Amino acid sequence: MATSCGIINFFIFSMPLLSLLCSSFALNPPSKAFILPVEKDPKTLQYSTSIDMGTPASTLDVVIDIRERFLWFECGNDYNSSTYQPVRCGTNKCKQAKGTDCITCTNHPLKTGCTNNTCGVQPFNPFGQFFVSGDVGEDILSSVHSTTRARAPSTLHVPRFISSCVYPDKFGVEGFLLGLARGKKGVLGLANTAISLPAQLATKYNLERKFALCLPSTSKFNKLGDLFVGGGPYYLPPHDASNLLVYTPIVTNPRSTGPIFDDGPSSEYFIDVKSIKVDGTIVNFNTSLLSIDKQGQGGTKLSTVIPFTVLHTSIHRPLVNAFVKKAALRKIKRVSSVEPFEACFDSKTIGKTVTGPNVPTIDLVLKGGVQWRIYGANSMVNVSKKVQCLGFVDGGLEPESPVATSIVIGGYQMEDNLLEFDLASSKLGFSSSLLLHKASCSHFRVA
Repeated sequence: MATSCGIINFFIFSMPLLSLLCSSFALNPPSKAFILPVEKDPKTLQYSTSIDMGTPASTLDVVIDIRERFLWFECGNDYNSSTYQPVRCGTNKCKQAKGTDCITCTNHPLKTGCTNNTCGVQPFNPFGQFFVSGDVGEDILSSVHSTTRARAPSTLHVPRFISSCVYPDKFGVEGFLLGLARGKKGVLGLANTAISLPAQLATKYNLERKFALCLPSTSKFNKLGDLFVGGGPYYLPPHDASNLLVYTPIVTNPRSTGPIFDDGPSSEYFIDVKSIKVDGTIVNFNTSLLSIDKQGQGGTKLSTVIPFTVLHTSIHRPLVNAFVKKAALRKIKRVSSVEPFEACFDSKTIGKTVTGPNVPTIDLVLKGGVQWRIYGANSMVNVSKKVQCLGFVDGGLEPESPVATSIVIGGYQMEDNLLEFDLASSKLGFSSSLLLHKASCSHFRVA
């Protein structure tokens, strides 16, 4: 049985080194969660992490997508894993993956374990906006980059991890990685499904069905964010940021929101936004757009592959008008628009605070009365040395089609905010800006 630092110090009070270790332990508390590094690509604004697959292990840098249902990656002729096993059509695991067809070994390169009865799915490339047929298989997922704290293995190692591999030229489809940041080999899905990374790790290691994201706001100086899988505490220097979280329900959209549509509910993460405020004043628009109707349209969801929050036109225009009016009261000078942004301002007329540019705050008022406050660091985008723009994009009358979501919160608005997705309790924990607490998601890696 482990002995507490307090008891040890009672008997060995003369050991200052032990006291120092105890203090360090209190600041960096134990966790069973796995922690993967998150990197931001400065060109594409995509967020990615690194994993290893197969035997021998192939290192894969994969883009993080909280909307994707599973892990998919490119596996060409160089992926010849001795531990790969195909998932057969009609099996329970194929049903978990929502397999759509059966794959044969014809017309694509052979690999270890290839059969003529392999479960097939349709991975989606969210940047090229297309999908293709992919194999479903099991292999060893590992990561020497993952860390845990004190009470769990230090290296991630998951035998028989279910994923989908896609060949570069399979069935005549070329460039399946089109649009992904340079060097990225696939997409890591974190959606609320049975075969997402959080679900499979929770089963393997008996972890809490939770994951948390801390997206970095910079890629400079090798600073990284964190993907926590399995629960907290969430140590972000100098805090355990678990104490900063407030919660709102995760809403289930009863209709599938794609890109692959089926008869089940959506596996994406929706929240119930009730209203929007700018500097404390409610923005006037048709709030029925904030509800999800019987066809699954409307509402608010989160996305890590859309850089900036996209709004239905009927929400975007009133928000921009309200922001511009409040900015004028602060003597902030408006300038010409810069695509894709509408409201842009002279940087010289904008002050600075610990939470970024000193501009009007934007509050998302959520179910339960809690507010997700968006400060300047998450609302303003530097488009040049002289101009900053409000980082919200007009999505038209149908921001996403064929299922139109009224608000899609993008990655930029989530940076330097800790977000906990509690899948067991269906709730989202959020911190608002960590900059208020002299913390950040952009930090040197803490083991």
